Amino acid sequence: MDDASASAHSVDFADVTALAIDPALEPGVPFDGRGSVVTVGTFDGVHLGHRQVLQEIARRAEGTGRRSVLVTFHPHPLRIVRPEMAPPSLTTLAEKKEILAGSGLEYVVFVPFTPVLQQYPARRFVEEILIGRVDMRELVIGYDHGFGRGREGGVETLRSIGAEIGFDVDVVEAVHVDGGPVASSRIRALLAEGQVETAARLLGRGYWLDGEVVQGERRGRELGFPTANVRIEDPHKMLPKEGVYAAWGWVRGERLPGLLHLGPRPTFAGFAPTVELHLLDWSGDVYGERIRIEVAAHLRGIARFDSVDALIAAMRGDEAAGRAYFRGK
Repeated sequence: MDDASASAHSVDFADVTALAIDPALEPGVPFDGRGSVVTVGTFDGVHLGHRQVLQEIARRAEGTGRRSVLVTFHPHPLRIVRPEMAPPSLTTLAEKKEILAGSGLEYVVFVPFTPVLQQYPARRFVEEILIGRVDMRELVIGYDHGFGRGREGGVETLRSIGAEIGFDVDVVEAVHVDGGPVASSRIRALLAEGQVETAARLLGRGYWLDGEVVQGERRGRELGFPTANVRIEDPHKMLPKEGVYAAWGWVRGERLPGLLHLGPRPTFAGFAPTVELHLLDWSGDVYGERIRIEVAAHLRGIARFDSVDALIAAMRGDEAAGRAYFRGK
């Protein structure tokens, strides 16, 4: 195979980003004989099951003097393999980086998932990326993990490759919460049902929506409930079930209680669905600013009201329910 043909069938390593969690560390995973303890996966949500794996590689790395490295992908592989089946994202790329910054890892390596990478057999992925790029000596994976073309790189296949090439493979068992294993698919199902409190228990944190405050129709202000209209920039970010929620708003570094409206406004014909946050006992101009919404608890579904007065009464009921929720917290 000539150089041009080989390049067309290989990952462009110029696009592979190795971030050091500690700014004091040099960029890129160095090859200095220490070797690395590595895990691989999409890690969407960075939930409690993921954190168990990350804690394990950090523990093993510390015990052996090796580096702890996560190799992860962006975008989600299904967006390349089967776009019509790709799930919505629990974490944007920026959110994932933020969460991983507190994971105890030394390095996170972001590999762009492309049609070329999709065709890599498990062995080639191991040799070119895990060994060739991050000097892997030990691989730690979750109980249900698989990578490589057709997810052929399951536990037994990887152990066979490891025995031949010279690296160990260890498996971390599932973390169970509320009677079932923690998984990104389960968290998505909970969010789709509006069960954000249970989803938060599986995530180990509240569910976030980040975005910029943009100019809205100012309808809430006219009704006595001014809202921040938030534009969620990532089109793949999952929104919980439509409805009204108790939610925390992170504004200028301060965590404030509020009410979140997700979805259409059927009382007012012709108005597009929105993500609107009303902050309780706070006022100020936040247009153009970025804020974070931490969705806390589902209060009610979307409803159409026969009059503006009926809508205002319902909003006052939402406020009372929200205040009761926050008093309990």
